[in-house]
Amino acid sequence: MGILSVGDNKRRTLNLVETLPISHGGRRFLEAAGPYLTIQERIQYHDARRRGAMSLSTVPFFCHSTPANGGPHMIRWCIRWGIIVVMTGSVGAAGCGGTDRAPPPAELRGVWLTNVDSDVLASRASIDEAMQFLADHHFNVVYPVVWNDAYTVYPSAVTDSLIGVRIDPRYAGRDPLAELIEAAHRHGLAVIPWFEFGFAASYQAEGGPIIEAQPAWAARDRNGDLLTKNGFEWMNAYHSNVQDVLQALVLEVVHNYDVDGVQGDDRLPAQPVEGGYSAYTDSLYRAAHDGTPPPRDPTDADWKRWRADRLNAFAQRLYQAVKAVDPGLQVSWAPSIYPWGYDEYLQDWPAWLAGGYADWVHPQVYRRDLNNYRETLTSQQPDALGLDAEARSRMAPGVLMQVGDYRIAADDLVEVVATNRAQGFRGEVFFFYEGLRAHDGELARALRDGPYATPARLPFEQTDR
Repeated sequence: MGILSVGDNKRRTLNLVETLPISHGGRRFLEAAGPYLTIQERIQYHDARRRGAMSLSTVPFFCHSTPANGGPHMIRWCIRWGIIVVMTGSVGAAGCGGTDRAPPPAELRGVWLTNVDSDVLASRASIDEAMQFLADHHFNVVYPVVWNDAYTVYPSAVTDSLIGVRIDPRYAGRDPLAELIEAAHRHGLAVIPWFEFGFAASYQAEGGPIIEAQPAWAARDRNGDLLTKNGFEWMNAYHSNVQDVLQALVLEVVHNYDVDGVQGDDRLPAQPVEGGYSAYTDSLYRAAHDGTPPPRDPTDADWKRWRADRLNAFAQRLYQAVKAVDPGLQVSWAPSIYPWGYDEYLQDWPAWLAGGYADWVHPQVYRRDLNNYRETLTSQQPDALGLDAEARSRMAPGVLMQVGDYRIAADDLVEVVATNRAQGFRGEVFFFYEGLRAHDGELARALRDGPYATPARLPFEQTDR
């Protein structure tokens, strides 16, 4: 028999099964109790584990029930004083100062946070307010930009070595990523940094400081010009040194910050189909084809396949490198829709799912018409892409909420979420945060009053680091 003191100072006698120190019992606790915890409770639990003990002033007394071997008794998992106590017995919920409840839905409710057309990262106070806002509206994942236009939003030894700049000059003297992680976790949000620019060196800057420092890294089109598409100028994604730098950036974040994963997008891994004609890539191709040069037609099917395979190999290598640091980290990709993304940017993301090097894929189903959205989403279904149905559990579409002068109507936003659920997708990621705040939070209210009315637990296990 074991004695446990509960919050009202009453004492209850329970059958004590085991007590586990938090530092060793966390995984087992979450396996049993996780479905019964809100996202806020899960984050508080992880914070307690990182400190090595529970703080009664900041962490509630968790006590939840789950059926014991299908019988009439319940297993109650309680955390207090740095101990997980596993008990059996027919005690009521009041005995632990809580109430039994059905598990909340497991849904990924995410949003991209930019530093363009948004001032959230401008101060610690604005970061904290934004994380509170997302938590209040039942989001559970935030994807903050950490890499764009040659700069990072955290102090980076990699960029310091590459271009002599440790952080985006706007954030000199601060570490917005660290500030955001602290605030997000405190408010119950998972954090998956977004490496927005990927292999793009610059935007309308002729390659910017990266190509100035490393001209041999420039991607080239068939005319020998700097590879440029839609205003973005590109590094050579097939160059081993370029790949090493991108991997170093990602690993720098996962080694130095308490993140829940990392994310590439429509530029990582990617390369415009018009590229592949640098001297470096030419030599790689000739070495693999008995001296034959690359086809002059950039849309040649075999030439596309050869280049896409190299991007696939990089995606797999990056995935494995992240998992070597922590197997629990989520590796997330947000590519363009297929096959458009393959035809234009050589993104063969169905292969990433099939090959097991994608924990999540968020195809950018950026459509401004509701019927077009439904049709496009249907085209991204696993069966349409030659994938097993299981792949759907690792997919959550990217949804265009706001860009430029466009902002989705509130009724259409609610219908988009309903469409996602009807098609079997258990979440979505919205582009981008400021759309939630426009018009006095109209879209955020539409979600909270509708499909996000109740909190959701994460559809993946958070890592203990």
